[in-house]
Amino acid sequence: MSNHPHPGHGQAARQHTHTHRPPGGNTPAAHTHTSEDMLVDWETLGPFLERGAELHTPLHEQAAAWLRELMTAAGGTGPDAVRRVLDVGSGPGVVTCLLARAFPDAEVVAVDATEGLLERARARADRLGLADRVRTHLAEVPDGLDALGGADLIWSSKALHHVGDQRGAVAALAGHLRPGGLLAVSEGGLSPRFLPRDIGIGRPGLQARLDAVAEEWFTQMRAELPDATDDVEDWPAFLADAGLRAPLTRSFLLDLPAPLSDAAREFISANLTRSSEAFADRLDADDLGVLTRLIDPEDPAGVTRRPDLFLLAAQTVHTARAQ
Repeated sequence: MSNHPHPGHGQAARQHTHTHRPPGGNTPAAHTHTSEDMLVDWETLGPFLERGAELHTPLHEQAAAWLRELMTAAGGTGPDAVRRVLDVGSGPGVVTCLLARAFPDAEVVAVDATEGLLERARARADRLGLADRVRTHLAEVPDGLDALGGADLIWSSKALHHVGDQRGAVAALAGHLRPGGLLAVSEGGLSPRFLPRDIGIGRPGLQARLDAVAEEWFTQMRAELPDATDDVEDWPAFLADAGLRAPLTRSFLLDLPAPLSDAAREFISANLTRSSEAFADRLDADDLGVLTRLIDPEDPAGVTRRPDLFLLAAQTVHTARAQ
């Protein structure tokens, strides 16, 4: 449920101080990348990631409520019996704290590879009065998870697609489930939309072109990951291969209509700023000029002033249960 805005792929979990998340993205990478244009300082991105996750709170709350239902369903242990939850790829801990509220009898562990983001998670838990049940664990995914022990519920949002062997990563997480426990992997959905097709400047369809460039970036990132595999990204199949049963998939919608709040506008502006930096050599001069205007706070056509700006996204969650 982490909210990582990474161009074309939605929100963010966050893993390594220097990883593969593109500007504007909210997904962490689980392994170091050597390409200069893909190095990211996750600690510096902390405020951006936290704002993005907060904006996606309605979506996260829907997903958390569904997980509670699943833990009550036939064969489940019930939400009150959930004593330990792992949030793998937790970033600044926004969703970690939501899970702590959804499962009030559970210890919830935020797992991330960036200490600065875990510091934010601890501070957030303290502010919300959850410090007695939320703790943190510094670890890479999936190699650093051995010390975590078992859990009744494991949540991982938009982190595993930054692991070369996604099938193996799912199996590693499944290995930490207690009997009857649930693994929930949030991967896929729909890229965030926030611009009308015709924004009155430049050629219509800017957002679609940004999405296409982001897909190219993502394909390159996946191909260059250590131990990258060519597996079809069939997450239910990955869950089944890990020995889990009763697979279920559901998508959750974030719908923030125009006019947006100042916080949402600032977040979108930061997203577009990072996209303009990351994709400068992939976009034509006209589109780069339009991006420059959109992120200019003094430009009447910019995102901080537009009356037609909205935020629409969907996040897909795949679940299955241990025997």
